[in-house]
Parts: sequence; structure tokens; C-alpha cells
Amino acid sequence: MAIKTSRASKAPAYKCAECGWTTVKWVGRCGECQAWGTVEETGTAVARTTAATTVAEPARKIADVDATTAAFLPTGVDELDRVLGGGLVPGAVILLAGEPGVGKSTLLLDVAAKFARTARDVLYVTGEESAAQVKLRAERIDAVAESLYLSAETDLGQALGQVEKIEPRLLIVDSVQTLSSADVDGSAGGVSQVREVAASIIAAAKRRNMTTLLVGHVTKDGSIAGPRLLEHLVDVVCQFEGERHSRLRLLRAVKNRYGPTDDVGCFDLNENGIEGLADPSGLFVSRTKDPVSGTCITVTMEGRRPLLAEVQSLLAESPNAQPRRATSGLDSSRVSMLLAVLQQRAGTLLHKDDSYVATVGGVKLSEPATDLAVALAVASAKARKPLPIRLIAFGEVGLAGEVRPVPGINQRIQEAHRLGFTHAVVPASHAGPGPVPAGFSVREVEHLTEALSLLIG
Repeated sequence: MAIKTSRASKAPAYKCAECGWTTVKWVGRCGECQAWGTVEETGTAVARTTAATTVAEPARKIADVDATTAAFLPTGVDELDRVLGGGLVPGAVILLAGEPGVGKSTLLLDVAAKFARTARDVLYVTGEESAAQVKLRAERIDAVAESLYLSAETDLGQALGQVEKIEPRLLIVDSVQTLSSADVDGSAGGVSQVREVAASIIAAAKRRNMTTLLVGHVTKDGSIAGPRLLEHLVDVVCQFEGERHSRLRLLRAVKNRYGPTDDVGCFDLNENGIEGLADPSGLFVSRTKDPVSGTCITVTMEGRRPLLAEVQSLLAESPNAQPRRATSGLDSSRVSMLLAVLQQRAGTLLHKDDSYVATVGGVKLSEPATDLAVALAVASAKARKPLPIRLIAFGEVGLAGEVRPVPGINQRIQEAHRLGFTHAVVPASHAGPGPVPAGFSVREVEHLTEALSLLIG
């Protein structure tokens, strides 16, 4: 039997008054919360080294490990399952972060109800609302289930006691920044408290093989509030995104130990709750029977998922010496670059016109593959001539006016064909566009001027 020994030595100790971070020497700036002038001496700390102990459970060969206990469990929300790689893994800890009002609580309450309807106990711990408030929202979105338990707690010990009593298969904590431990200094949401809360909940999840969903707050710059260690401790980190005035919500996996991180889930947040969108393209395309000048449809890739979106442009003669350039849903710098390319490489005079370029439905397009659609929409608005109906265009436009290839050309074409489009303007590439559906016309272009010849009278 191995004998546990340790060596101890005394050293000065310094502690941050804001977050509780400790160090053996004084520094002017806290290494955890980055606050200045908060590190103070607290006495002496005992530095210890731990020796080896008796092994309780010997290591096993990887071929002998039973992986069936970690099989995916569907949540009942297909879009969430898509992002997670197939569903919830027993014992996994998932962090869901997003801005206030984006719909995190609504989504997880819907998940909790659907999971509970499969005869599995679910515990929903809320530190931001009362149980009655959560019940009202659950009734509104039809998320009441017999096996769904609610607990309004802000004390970590009480929350863990509820876990011991109910023994749920799924635990939801809304949010990790509202719980606090009496054994740790600092207020709820502080770095030391978040670290302790997360470590305790993760330990309980792994010990009980209990799937856990944690709601996390974000800072002004969009990063997850709390210590960076939180993202390292959990198994999956998801970002829930969406504009406040738009119904569309996008769910992305930033980190996923059980699946890919290049997929995206689409949701529609409305007065009846939140619904998954298997085909969200209809939100981003206007419904007009006749072609209109200044509009062009493109296909953008959100992860591995193709989505149709519409770009609209309006030009008006400017009364000012310096024309106005306004954009919505697009990168203003990139749009300005495309306007310059249109004028210098394609002969489209825009220096006296106010330019307004926007997307439909509030979607944000940041992929370079949307360049060609933006250029065609602006050129169409300038000529006051519409593009052919049922046409899509995508491709990156360079400063020389060349149209560069983009990933997933054939996948974009297939999606456009599925939604009833019949023509596509795509970049010329060595591999070609791939198999083209019957009745679908593809035109490959190498320069912007070739694409502009599509304008009709």
C-alpha cells in the first residue's frame, strides 16, 4: 500500500479583492479578472505537493471500455440535436451562452419539457426567475410536463441537494452566474464563484452520469462572462445568436467533444415560443411575383448548411458632394470595396449616387461568396433593369474584378434547385460546378463584367 506524503512550505500569499485570485507574489494587475490595484497581502500560504496514492480503479484498455453508456439521447428538438451531433450524451455538460433576450431560457424550457415527456426526470433550476414566472412561460409555449421539476434557487448547496433528492437524468441551470457557494468569498457571478459553481455541478454530473445544460451570460464584446476556465471545463460550448428585432435565431457549437462544430441550428422565436426551422430560407427572401431591379438572390453557407438570402440595393442621386453609403446586414467596408470595383473595373458610375444595400429578414451575411450578388444588385439598381427571375448568384469578387471560386459550389446549386430556382451564376473553377440537376442552367464567369451582361431590358 502506497503511503501518502506531502511537503509543505510557507510563502507569502496575495489575493485579489475582486475575484479571489491568489498568487505568491504581489502584482499590480490581477491575473484572472485583469483589475488593477486589487491584489493585497493576506498572510502566508502553505504550498503543498501531493504524492501518489493507492489506485481505486485501474486503467483499462480503450478497446475494453463500454461506449454504449455514452450513446446520444434525442432531445426532441431536431435543430439542437443537429448542432450537438445527435443529441445529449449522458454525463455531458453543455454551456449555452447568448445575449439577454435572445431566447436561451425559452429554448431550454422547451427542451426540458420534450425530454421530460419521454418518461425521464428533468430538474430546471432557475436563479433569475421565480417558479411561478417559469410556470407562466411554460404554459404559454406548451412546455408543461409531468416529469419536469422546477426549483428557484441561488444557493449552490440547495441546488445540489435538489439533485440528490430528485436524481434527474437532465439538469438545467439558468444561469451559472446566479448561483453562489457559501464556502467561497465574493458575490454571485464573480470569477471565484463561477469557478466553484461550475466545478461542483460538473463533478455531480460526471458522478451521476447526468446530462447538464448551463446557461451563461455574455459580456459587451460577446464573450462568455466569467473565467476562461469555464469553457475548458465543459464538454460543449454553444452560442445562441440573433438580432433583437428579428425572429431568426442561430445556434452554433464553438466547442464540441462529441461532434462537429461546423453546423448551425436555425430557430424561429415568436409569441408562441421557439420552433426549429428545417428550411429557414423563406425568412430571407421577399415574395414578389415580378422581377424588381436592385435585387439578387444568393446562397450562403452557415457551417455545412446552405441558406438562401436576398440582397437589395437602392441608388439615388445624392444632393451632397460626399454620397452616403448605408448598409444593413452586410459588412460596410466590403460593400464600399465592391462599389469601387464596380466603378473602376466594370464602368458602373456610382460616385454621384447615395447607395443603400441591405439584406431581407435581418440576416447577416459575412461570407465573401455573397460579393457577386451584392455587385449584381447594385448594378441592377443603377441600370434600373431587373435580373432574370429564378436566378441565384454567388462568388467572391477581387479588386481586379475577377470572380473567385468559393467552397460548396455544387451544394449551393442543389439547394437552389430544391427551392425552385432554375439559373445560377457561379465562379469558374478547375473542378467545375459538379453534377447539375436536370433543367438547371449554370453559367460560369471569370470576371465581373461577364456577370453584368445578364441584365435585361
